[in-house]
Amino acid sequence: MLQTRVIQPADNAYQAPLLIKRLLLSGSRYEKTREIVYRDLVRYSYLTFNERVARLANVLTNAGVKPGDTVAVMDWDSHRYLECMFAVPMIGAVLHTINIRLSPEQILYTMNHADDRVVLVNSEFLPIYQGIKGALTTVEKTILLTDGADKTADLPNLVGEYEQLLAGASPQYDFPDFDENSVATTFYTTGTTGNPKGVYFTHRQLVLHTMGMASMMGAVHTPRLMANDDVYMPITPMFHVHAWGVPYVATMLGIKQVYPGRYDPELLVGLWKKEKVTFSHCVPTILQMVMNAKAAQDVEFNGWKIIIGGSSLNRSLYEAAKARGIHLTAAYGMSETCPMISCAHMNDELLAGSEDERTTYKIKAGVPVPLVEAAIIDADGNFLPADGESQGELVLRAPWLTQGYFREPQKSEELWEGGWLHTGDVATLDNMGFIDIRDRIKDVIKTGGEWISSLELEDLVSRHPGVREVAVVGIPDPQWGERPFALLVAREGHTLDAKSLKEHLKPFVEQGLLSKWAIPSQIALVTEIPKTSVGKLDKKRIRLDIAQWQEAGSAFLSTL
Repeated sequence: MLQTRVIQPADNAYQAPLLIKRLLLSGSRYEKTREIVYRDLVRYSYLTFNERVARLANVLTNAGVKPGDTVAVMDWDSHRYLECMFAVPMIGAVLHTINIRLSPEQILYTMNHADDRVVLVNSEFLPIYQGIKGALTTVEKTILLTDGADKTADLPNLVGEYEQLLAGASPQYDFPDFDENSVATTFYTTGTTGNPKGVYFTHRQLVLHTMGMASMMGAVHTPRLMANDDVYMPITPMFHVHAWGVPYVATMLGIKQVYPGRYDPELLVGLWKKEKVTFSHCVPTILQMVMNAKAAQDVEFNGWKIIIGGSSLNRSLYEAAKARGIHLTAAYGMSETCPMISCAHMNDELLAGSEDERTTYKIKAGVPVPLVEAAIIDADGNFLPADGESQGELVLRAPWLTQGYFREPQKSEELWEGGWLHTGDVATLDNMGFIDIRDRIKDVIKTGGEWISSLELEDLVSRHPGVREVAVVGIPDPQWGERPFALLVAREGHTLDAKSLKEHLKPFVEQGLLSKWAIPSQIALVTEIPKTSVGKLDKKRIRLDIAQWQEAGSAFLSTL
């Protein structure tokens, strides 16, 4: 251990722990009258928000919630969820954000595994809850969340309805100091096999992530993504990595926040217009849904800044959004990273370059945000050069990365092998610090001894004027090992087949951007591409579907 100078502080010096309550106190300090908005149903000021957080803390404490207990939430994106993101960890409890898009069996597993004690249930999810309540092993009490007039429900050990409980609670709560390394939140991430894995974050990690995200989005002007005068509306579920952690940033800065509840493209467009939204974040598929909404026809979304994550941002979507006045910025992260790791940044060198070059970099995963270390390693764990060419697994270090999976010691050791968090992503690093994600390790296509990036191929295919959506996977081939297979959704009024796709890709082969053996020899035209619970392409499901279609000799397969 390196010997450094440590000075003994004054006996009465206050050692301020990094706790979520510090973030809450800042918003009302800056902008007391700014609003928290929920659909067209609720709006109130930051002063009221702080009072409601205190009321909720009293409700939970009176219901018997103790420090270390887990409080679960089943709700759409709402003001209630935001209140839970503060009140629950601020009393020393752990907030479990339940992924309501998992199967009932998986939801049951996560609730039992997390030791949920109290559950806040939106009335829309009562059928799911009623179906699993008999198998819940740790839940002791429930609280009803509802937008409707009915304030009762058949819930076991029902404490009461959320608004009625808050109305009867004190608006004052003395939130205590405690160890900043206390767990604040947990949620479950799904993989290709096995049960969902519990990811958890401490107060210290969430505060540092908030500061790192705020410094990147607010200080880097290319353009500045989110400042105090923006209007924020998340289009990423709050059950997924705390809506990417942005609500904590927005609250700390006193930014007007708009919560849309259940995602409906028509409603999202309406809220954007009415509330004058300027900043959002989402996955590519959600953005496409919004842009294709009836309410969005002939609408110019000028001034709307959106971070795209979860899946790669292709050039076609970037250009389409730009034509509608939307400024897209690619970012990278994952459930285990809290999540922000990197964000596209146009430095002086890129700003002096061509528009085409700037676009190329704007759709990459970006440059690591402050306090993040990124490296590339080969299969043997050796570090590779940051030359923009050498490909390997992206590994990370940062103050806010999850330290393991809850009650999964073996998987935790695998995640942190060699002292770096392993992302499972194949990437390159260049001398400007840009991360370029080439593929998931499990999704890289190996054909004839050559590696093909499904993400790069999807980007090139998406530039076909008739392609609205694309997913590419590798399928077994007796001669080449694997061959790329493209799943396509056609734009209205266009026809697609394997031959026209080949003609579209030929120029990219001639330009050296694509190997000729990377051109898919088979495609399938579908009306919808399978997605995961958070809107990513579900390539596991896609491979299974393709195998079944081939076995059945499906008529909608197109082959060269």
